[in-house]
Amino acid sequence: MIDRAEASRYLVGRLKDELVVTSLGNEKYDLRQAGDRDRNFFNWNSMGLASSLGLGLAMAQPDLKVIVYDGDGALLMNLGSLATIAARQPKNLIHIVWDNRSYAMTGGQPTATAFHTDLGKVAEGAGYPKVERVETLAAFQNVSDRALKEPGPWFLHCLTEVKPAKSGGLSSPTANKHRFMNAIGARH
Repeated sequence: MIDRAEASRYLVGRLKDELVVTSLGNEKYDLRQAGDRDRNFFNWNSMGLASSLGLGLAMAQPDLKVIVYDGDGALLMNLGSLATIAARQPKNLIHIVWDNRSYAMTGGQPTATAFHTDLGKVAEGAGYPKVERVETLAAFQNVSDRALKEPGPWFLHCLTEVKPAKSGGLSSPTANKHRFMNAIGARH
């Protein structure tokens, strides 16, 4: 199983001008702890929408890579976004799903992935051309390096440990939004 925090540190160490949109779970705290950047958009209280926001950004900023940091529980709330992403085929999108098989932020209740649901197979069925199941840090490093260089859309299904992130350090949702919009030259 992958340690999300280690994988996040690895990825952040390779980022340049890429945009990163997080879901609302532990993954946003891991990303923040790995290295805060103006081009990170930390989602608050919008479970399931990271993939949709990422698609919108990828379409609006076709010259930039857009990375979606998603959780299994959050993605299960918006599976339709997989079909929309596959239909649009944004070559600059990397969709990373951290699958710990639980709703870790609300008490550790099992998600459907703890039973029979395989999000990588769902992404393949939706039409993502590049789907990788990742279970080790070395495999994550290899696939994320390729995804940063090659066109997508990519779907990285990362099986992770059930491990809470060190929370804190995030600015308010409004300050986060303004900082991100300034970084990409958007009006607000």
